[in-house]
Amino acid sequence: MAERSIIEPFRIKAVEPLRSTTRAEREAALAEAGHNLFALDADDVLIDLLTDSGTGAMSAEQWAAMMRGDESYAGARSFARFERVCSALTGFAHVIPTHQGRAAERILFGELVRAGDVVPNNTHFDTTRANIEFQGAEARDLVCPEGRDLALEAPFKGNVDLDALERTLAEEGERVPVVLVTITNNSGGGQPVSLANLRGVRALCDRYGVPFFLDACRFAENAWFVREREPGQDGRSPRSIAEEAFRLADGCTISLKKDGLGNIGGLLALDDPDLAAACRDNLILTEGFPTYGGLAGRDLDALAVGLEEVTDPDYLRYRVRTAAYLAERAWDAGVPTVRPPGGHAIYLDAGALLPHIPAHELPAQALACELYLEGGVRGVEIGTLMFGRVGTGGGPDEPGPHELVRLALPRRTYTQSHVDYVGEVIAAVAARAETLRGYRIVEQPRWLRHFTATLEPLDR
Repeated sequence: MAERSIIEPFRIKAVEPLRSTTRAEREAALAEAGHNLFALDADDVLIDLLTDSGTGAMSAEQWAAMMRGDESYAGARSFARFERVCSALTGFAHVIPTHQGRAAERILFGELVRAGDVVPNNTHFDTTRANIEFQGAEARDLVCPEGRDLALEAPFKGNVDLDALERTLAEEGERVPVVLVTITNNSGGGQPVSLANLRGVRALCDRYGVPFFLDACRFAENAWFVREREPGQDGRSPRSIAEEAFRLADGCTISLKKDGLGNIGGLLALDDPDLAAACRDNLILTEGFPTYGGLAGRDLDALAVGLEEVTDPDYLRYRVRTAAYLAERAWDAGVPTVRPPGGHAIYLDAGALLPHIPAHELPAQALACELYLEGGVRGVEIGTLMFGRVGTGGGPDEPGPHELVRLALPRRTYTQSHVDYVGEVIAAVAARAETLRGYRIVEQPRWLRHFTATLEPLDR
């Protein structure tokens, strides 16, 4: 089966039209957007790979579940169904819905994290880092050495560097309020974390008396990689592997817009009853009553179904293979990517493809913009624009750790021909890579600048 064509494990029942544009129209649209792909109108995008968060297609069972939605303000049947599914999957005693993942992060860190603290992770993603830094704390990345080598073929490049974590716990002491692990490691190329590594984190947290939480947005994809790559796991179901991963932790945050297969929704789940009570008090201020957390009852029902569908082996096999196929098309065009491919996206190495553009001229943003101009494909920069540090005293920015362009695949949304088209666009841009020019920031906000900054291209 591995050598045959990739087929989507579903049939299409409804279609949504796509609008083709000319390059001149795309140039005008990008200029109007301040050369920030987030500011484009979606109607001006042909293939939207900006994110896999909330952009997927729901199944027939999810749409049917929405009709059961109980919109009672408190104690709705929809919450009972959602809570039952989440408890069975994660094993955590307290299930707190939120409108999306960053809301769960804000609530958790608002209760746990204080100014001067240090929060270790394999690699924090943008909203996680921002919510920690908003508290005046340090978000410290401790990914394993293999994870820092983009081209290295290794099975679990998302693993935490356990030696570095132990040093941090020993040296920082009470300044570490929680240890996080992101599965899969989004900023590091969607790379998985092994069960053995999670057990190692659990042991260190027990030794130093620190709670351990998962950022589990892509828990099902991580479970698939564990089954395929970790010795002794190949006979297990993705569901059982995911359950074990959750039970190694004290709690989790999840954007259910990823492996919840929903268009909206998040989750904070944990065992500590006192912390749970404080988090519910915090949630009421901004999200709503604890049994709906900013969501409609129909959303809770759709997510309950999605959390059961997402560990289906046929779905996971198709999803992971599609990402690998797109990476292979990039390699055929001479474009380096993070290796091996992750489960939800491919990450083009703009720094290697565009060595003539220095980091302070945002080579990953240059590549992302050119993919849009060439073929209407929208990706996202993961480089100095997203993760660079704003210089102090008028000095230059500190560059990000890598210059990547993420092309994230929405779940159950695009067909094989769409993926082939994206590969053709990548190849066309790569053929004239030396002609691309950098960008500079014109205006930027204080937090998460990549979402709303205004940019302009530099002269050749």
